[in-house]
Amino acid sequence: MLLSVVMPVHRVQGYLRAALESVIGQSVRDWELIAVDTGPPDGGPDIAREFAGRDPRVRVLRPATGSEGAAGSGHLGAARNAGAAEARGTYLLFLDGDDLLLPGALAEIAARLAAGHPDVLRLGHDRVDWWDCTQPGDALPAARNQLFRRAFWAAHGLRFTDGPYDDVVPVLRAALLAADAGTLAALDRVCVRHRLRRAGTFATTPGRAHFAVIDAYAHLIAGTGGDPRVLAARSAHLRAVLDDPGRIAPGDRAAFFRAAGLPGRYAAHRVREAARSLRTRARSAVRAGRKSLRARVMRALYRADLHRPLDPRLAVYGAYWNRGVACNPAAVYAKARELVPHIHGVWVVSSRHRDRMPPGVPYVIEGSRAYWRTMATATYLVNNSSFPGGFTKRPGQVYLQTHHGTPLKTMGLDQRPYPALTNGVSFERIVAHTDQWDFSLSANPHTTEIWDRTYPAAYEHLPVGYPRNDVFFDGTAERTAKARAELGIDPGRTVLLYAPTHRDYHRGFVPRLDPERLAGELGEEYVVLVRAHYFYGRSAGEAAGDRVVDVTGHPCVEELCLASDALITDYSSLMFDYACLDRPIITYAPDWAAYRAARGTYVDLLSGRPGDTPGAVATTEDGLRALLRTGAWRSPESALLRAAFRDRFCPYDDGHAAERVVRRIFPVETG
Repeated sequence: MLLSVVMPVHRVQGYLRAALESVIGQSVRDWELIAVDTGPPDGGPDIAREFAGRDPRVRVLRPATGSEGAAGSGHLGAARNAGAAEARGTYLLFLDGDDLLLPGALAEIAARLAAGHPDVLRLGHDRVDWWDCTQPGDALPAARNQLFRRAFWAAHGLRFTDGPYDDVVPVLRAALLAADAGTLAALDRVCVRHRLRRAGTFATTPGRAHFAVIDAYAHLIAGTGGDPRVLAARSAHLRAVLDDPGRIAPGDRAAFFRAAGLPGRYAAHRVREAARSLRTRARSAVRAGRKSLRARVMRALYRADLHRPLDPRLAVYGAYWNRGVACNPAAVYAKARELVPHIHGVWVVSSRHRDRMPPGVPYVIEGSRAYWRTMATATYLVNNSSFPGGFTKRPGQVYLQTHHGTPLKTMGLDQRPYPALTNGVSFERIVAHTDQWDFSLSANPHTTEIWDRTYPAAYEHLPVGYPRNDVFFDGTAERTAKARAELGIDPGRTVLLYAPTHRDYHRGFVPRLDPERLAGELGEEYVVLVRAHYFYGRSAGEAAGDRVVDVTGHPCVEELCLASDALITDYSSLMFDYACLDRPIITYAPDWAAYRAARGTYVDLLSGRPGDTPGAVATTEDGLRALLRTGAWRSPESALLRAAFRDRFCPYDDGHAAERVVRRIFPVETG
């Protein structure tokens, strides 16, 4: 076997899938991949096991608790050592879960190795940030861009050290030994790409833990007798760490400079920092001058309110860009009133949607004086989108981002390759908003994996299910009858909920289905409820009737789901929630190719694979009518697909998600 790829799995759930696919997709097949489960509380190990189940060359290693590779170490040296000990390949390559092996890399590597047998082969490498800006790789020691002959590695007792900067000693020692023996080679081709991350990694967490790099070089110098090559590498590496704001905080830089014993004066670094700060303040002043007078007055009052103490009994809620009480925030609000009645909840609503507010529910109008004071003093912030106007999240405020659906279409930073979609979108604002979150709600492992990558920040995932779906588990038969009665639907009729999603490439609601014709062909037994996306206002433009009912303006989509016998949708995330009901889901996707090209998707609804396709599929109106007339929409085959879809996307939903959220976010008084 040519190569063993050792890959620790540590807090990389949003990146790991692509890393594994980058290895599996290589044309050279003579390799094995050892994924070392370090045991963090995320979905990475499950993703690794999924790949191991599909490809026998992938193995998942979980070192025994108490061993040097025990779970939860927080650093990767022990995991790499454990993987190397199990390796069988002639060469070792140590990749992280946020690295990529670029297409064709193994073919180039194999050709270079066939021309000689170096002990260490240095690989060309680069880096890409969260904006997809590619930068050349640096010359600092890192395991990811080196191939080590396994016999050479073992003969010299090379091992990663404990703690941070675990690769400094073995990587540089290997390079020195191979250089002295004339067995150090290089491949002048970019083979490895490291994906830089905004937050949540050791490299993006400033602190004195980074002083460990000084100790790593002290250990290396002691073992190499002060080799001048090590001293040169030390100086370059320590200066790079010092100048990296993600590693050394401003208040620690002087201490690091002194501890490192670097030549020169630290004053030069302070001059550079002052110049950078001055440029930042100048840009901020220019932006501030562009704001309207009223907005500037409100912001000035808001800044004054920021000096008021936080109210520990105040929570502010928002949903769907200030459209009223809805979705996950509504369910959290209701449960909070039950479990933490001492917390006063206030909703943010736009002036044009204030008529949607239920009687007795406190609210403030976005942009008003009351809004800004509430945002300045509330301790708890709960939203499924974002709060308007921009606000300064204060120390002590707790922000829960609930989101409003499982992602089928691309979200966050994954939207950048779709220019028609992103016209006018500021991704800088998206990531700045993400930085405010303390908690991000997740309905399933798929969602957690996507959010982790597309909204990169240091928040905590809450994999507890969607509170808005709790209603689907609470007396479903009784609530269904009540929901139907409120819609004026007679008992015994079959109710189809048609809920298509928004399309970025269409203006206004353009239905791909004639509901009147469908209802007419199906007969008196059927009622079709039409629910257009909320972007299109409060009406789908359908005339009221006995067999077709326009429910676009209905305040609660969950009640509509309860009232229905089946869902007909295209690409709406409602399908993932509806699966909790275990009722038929019909995918009607007449423009699937166009939608995927314009927006991009994470799940192939039309594949027919269990877990991807939620039930019967139609791509034409005639095909949809045939499904309904023949009963194929509720066949045993469709039921099996629905069960697999439900298992994948509804594993946390059980009717108690709102309670779990409230108990995690708010101080629930006991006794």
